[in-house]
Amino acid sequence: MEGSVKWVDGALFLGESGSGHAVVMDGPEDLGGKNHALRPMEMLLLGTGGCALYDVVSMLKKSRQQVTDCRVELQAQRADAVPAVFETMNLHFVVTGHGLKEAQVKRAVELSAEKYCSASIMLSKAGVSVGHSYAIEEAAIDNKG
Repeated sequence: MEGSVKWVDGALFLGESGSGHAVVMDGPEDLGGKNHALRPMEMLLLGTGGCALYDVVSMLKKSRQQVTDCRVELQAQRADAVPAVFETMNLHFVVTGHGLKEAQVKRAVELSAEKYCSASIMLSKAGVSVGHSYAIEEAAIDNKG
């Protein structure tokens, strides 16, 4: 995996991945930024959520669960000192679908946490207390047509 990040101005940076995709990062005004984009640590948090959510959705589809929507709500606490590393992070999955089996959802979340999500496992090994939880919602029945 490769990438590069280029300083643009103030606290504004342009990152480009090896696959050719670009993303803008910025800092708050009090640190020289203009607050035009995500902070780098926010990207790390969202990237961790995306990594874990990919795992959960993939496993649920493979187990033939009728998932209609899925999201992960993220919360993290950072140290008050420099470096302001993540101390805790919680990933709360909200899975919506028809007749979802709780055992399948629970297992998908556990497997992501323990075996598949490279990002959350890496953070956990680095000392971040990473928690996982989930909720299941029954999808509304579409009575159209």
